[in-house]
Amino acid sequence: MTAAAGIDLTDVDLFVRGAHLDAFATLRADDPVYWNEGADGSRFWALTKYDDVQWAYREHEVFSSSRGAVVGGSFQSADDTAAGRMLVVADLPRHRLLKQVIHPALSGAVVGAVSAQVAKLVDQAVDRLLADGGGDFAVDVATELPAGALMTIMDISWTDAHELIQLTRRMVGYRDEVFVDTGDDARLRLAWLQAEIFDFFEDLLAQRRRRPGNDFVSLLAQARINDRPLASDEILYNCMNLAVGGNETSSYTACTGLLALMQHPEQHERLLADHSLLGTALDEMLRWSSTNAYVQRVAKRDVERRGRQIRAGDSVTLWNVSANRDEEQYPDGDVFDVGRTPNRHLTYGSGIHRCIGAPVAQVELSLLFQRLLTAGVRCEPAGEPRRLRSNFILGITSLPVRIA
Repeated sequence: MTAAAGIDLTDVDLFVRGAHLDAFATLRADDPVYWNEGADGSRFWALTKYDDVQWAYREHEVFSSSRGAVVGGSFQSADDTAAGRMLVVADLPRHRLLKQVIHPALSGAVVGAVSAQVAKLVDQAVDRLLADGGGDFAVDVATELPAGALMTIMDISWTDAHELIQLTRRMVGYRDEVFVDTGDDARLRLAWLQAEIFDFFEDLLAQRRRRPGNDFVSLLAQARINDRPLASDEILYNCMNLAVGGNETSSYTACTGLLALMQHPEQHERLLADHSLLGTALDEMLRWSSTNAYVQRVAKRDVERRGRQIRAGDSVTLWNVSANRDEEQYPDGDVFDVGRTPNRHLTYGSGIHRCIGAPVAQVELSLLFQRLLTAGVRCEPAGEPRRLRSNFILGITSLPVRIA
């Protein structure tokens, strides 16, 4: 029996405790293509090496996204009911057609407008943080990144943007007692939380059908694929896709990035002394945080990898968080280095499924940390950080800091 036996990647507490990094190191060394038998009844392969994760991202003829990005499928369905309708769970050629429709909403001009809005919110939030001598960075500052993006891309108010952030945070944190009542059935709870997000977008879609604009919802409402309009459920799924992906990556990476700087003050001082390192520092924060811990695929045919036989129909999970610490790709992967180069992290995925919103996230993070660097802000912990109860999204929901 290997040291890897008994590791359960569905154990959320493993991730909350921060013990997952040691578990992944064991899996990479002893059983890199690991058959996980979860206590929740799930069964899936776990790919933990960088080369294997990147291989699975790019082998579109071997692996499908139809089962959904998250282990467990949809409520009362083994596969994701959004398969083929939502970009992140669509295969070629549908994936390409959906991306062509969605891409204009994230054009260079849109990213520029997002930058202007996020800059205003970041300046206000950092000014408040400095005036107060500290605060909860996760709540008071980091959420302004996705808020500014949502306000611009979806043409909604600051209040509506924060309402949507709370809705998506509840859905992603459906096993976290801070966000929801965890006393009922988890899968039923998740279905209800998803329904709340759909309600939000149904109202917005109805408004945009009456008064279309240049925003993301209006774009989808007017889009056509193969000369046919998108169905309402396709519009709602892709709105949720954009909101969840955009809301979680930048804000949670910002928190983990700041925590890393506080835990590695010599790296923070290095960055303060040389602002030209910001680009590599952001990539290191993205690698270090690996906010989107994994994605799921399903094997379309039998395939062998490292001597393990993956059968058609098997679920396969691609663990970005482990690939980003792989010793063969990063010999010193457990070192936080703001000047690391090269740094081909997989935090945004790879291939056709590389996150379409990555340029927006990069702008948001750059604006925030440039503002902190320009002001010479040094933060120190003012309490214990609180981690999201999830093995899918790795985030910090509370990060009390004081200005040093």
